[in-house]
Amino acid sequence: MLKYAIITINLALIFYTIGVFSEKRQGELKVWHLVMFLIGLVCDTTGTTLMGLLSKDGTLFSFHGITGLLAIVLMLVHALWAIIVLVKNNEKMKVSFHKFSIVVWVIWLIPFLSGAVFRMI
Repeated sequence: MLKYAIITINLALIFYTIGVFSEKRQGELKVWHLVMFLIGLVCDTTGTTLMGLLSKDGTLFSFHGITGLLAIVLMLVHALWAIIVLVKNNEKMKVSFHKFSIVVWVIWLIPFLSGAVFRMI
């Protein structure tokens, strides 16, 4: 199960990063960016759930556990906000959305990196 958890967490990094930085580079939120955000969210939630099932040391209430939960919640809010922006089809919102995306991505990196670092130590 650890192998699948590691694979899905890394897939989350790949898909979410593609979505966030493609949106920034293209300068406007598009539907396919939302798809990348959603795939990243599903992969991250799956990997985190698998890691949680494997964990016996109570990491839910650790720095990693709290930031990981925060990251998933922010990814969900990010995806929901993207849906709202796309449905409203407001050009100004679509162009400025990337600022929020970058913030969520950076926050998401904290538990991703802390999980890798803490497990290696």
